[in-house]
Amino acid sequence: MNQQLKITPTEAPIGAYVEGVDLSRELDPETFQQIEAAYDRHTVLVFRGQNLTPEQHIAFGRRFGPLEIHVVKKALLADHPEILLVSNIKNDNGEDIGLSDAGQTWHTDTSYRKRPSRGSVLYALEIPHDNDGNALGNTLFAGTAKAYEDLSDSTKQKLHGLKAIHSYAYRKRPEGSQRNKITATVLHETPDIAHPIVRTHPRTGRKALYVFEGECTGIEGMDKEEALPLIHDLTEHCIQPKYIYEHKWQLGDVVMWDNAASLHLAICDYKLPQRRLLHRVTVEGEAPF
Repeated sequence: MNQQLKITPTEAPIGAYVEGVDLSRELDPETFQQIEAAYDRHTVLVFRGQNLTPEQHIAFGRRFGPLEIHVVKKALLADHPEILLVSNIKNDNGEDIGLSDAGQTWHTDTSYRKRPSRGSVLYALEIPHDNDGNALGNTLFAGTAKAYEDLSDSTKQKLHGLKAIHSYAYRKRPEGSQRNKITATVLHETPDIAHPIVRTHPRTGRKALYVFEGECTGIEGMDKEEALPLIHDLTEHCIQPKYIYEHKWQLGDVVMWDNAASLHLAICDYKLPQRRLLHRVTVEGEAPF
């Protein structure tokens, strides 16, 4: 047991703070096993006060599996395509250097893929603040395993075997989004896909809801008049305050989350000249079952 490693759960159903580890260094097998076990158990892990180069960030992410390359190529870090820029900063031509509207609707990353991502690792390089020095741009994480467990037995039975249709093309964008329209190439790379509404975690076996408004366009074998209200109700159930951990960002934070057991939402309560810059790597996952 690594005596320096300290893992403290949040007061929410998900989330834990991890202390006593420097992610810029290569982790020994025992320490990594403890971190991975905490990741599977707590869904969201927070590491404060980190100082990572892109190479170190990528190396840490790769400990959990191969990394994805995001479909929006313009938002990738030069010479490090594994890193997605999440930022409202603009270049000299007035163009966003990354995704300025990333995560501003409830979602789970890359659910539109046949093999959605296992998880994402987000590293804070610049955090906006208000005039009183309070950090802005919090991120909310909803625990969808606990949300599933709290459903009635009759509702669980109703959902058994159902699959929701996930569509990248349909994904809602926040009002005023400046993101370019989806190209034919991206559409070709991201066809609609159906995944189980009740997903089984590939490592723990725990079941969680895997459906949400804004990207799920329907349910296989069900009329939209019935499917869309059900998707709405399940989304509203998952995002109740009792299931949510709210992360208040600090410079140097590394936050990672498990996409098989959570939804998340980025709060956009800031605007330029308040700058926000985060780097994200995303770990490949398995086909939901």
